Amino acid sequence: MDEICQNEEESTERVYRQPVSPWALENLPGDPMMWILIVSEILVFGGALWAFAGNELLNVEIYREARTHLNVPLATFNTIILLTSGLFAAIAVRFGRVKEVAKARLSLLGAGALGVVFMALKIYEYKEKLALGLNVETNTFYTLYYLVTGFHLAHVIFGLIILGIVALWPTEDNLESGTAFWHMVDLIWVIIFPIFYLMGQGV
Repeated sequence: MDEICQNEEESTERVYRQPVSPWALENLPGDPMMWILIVSEILVFGGALWAFAGNELLNVEIYREARTHLNVPLATFNTIILLTSGLFAAIAVRFGRVKEVAKARLSLLGAGALGVVFMALKIYEYKEKLALGLNVETNTFYTLYYLVTGFHLAHVIFGLIILGIVALWPTEDNLESGTAFWHMVDLIWVIIFPIFYLMGQGV
């Protein structure tokens, strides 16, 4: 009987000692549903960027010529703006964890303000292209350029709304969830920027 009890205790101990997968949603900061949304959005953008890269292989000259009309310095500056916004969002989470609500809100305000600057500069860039007669029907490059960057801009707008909601209710869970989405917006742009603006330069 003692041997049976001992075996049961050892079995129970093994169950409790079983390591938790580092990929479990429960281990991620914020709401697990937000991470499901983030992963799904990354997959959508990933598919679009793969389509862009594949299409470029079939239209190398068209893509090379199309890139000469892109405003690389402006896009570079806008990249810095968005990454700095992400830094403010990360700082907001730090303040939220130590219950510095006012500072967390101020950091979110900084992140949101820079997000608005990014959005304004992106719209200005669109106006530049349209003034040159470059629209979604110009060629496949600009069709995908407007679709992918426009879809990203829609996420920037949605992200700004999320940051605003989080600023109203800056609990630690809300801060982690909202800023996770904003960092996803950063990450996607960091991938879009070199693929659209820098690939094929000088080739």
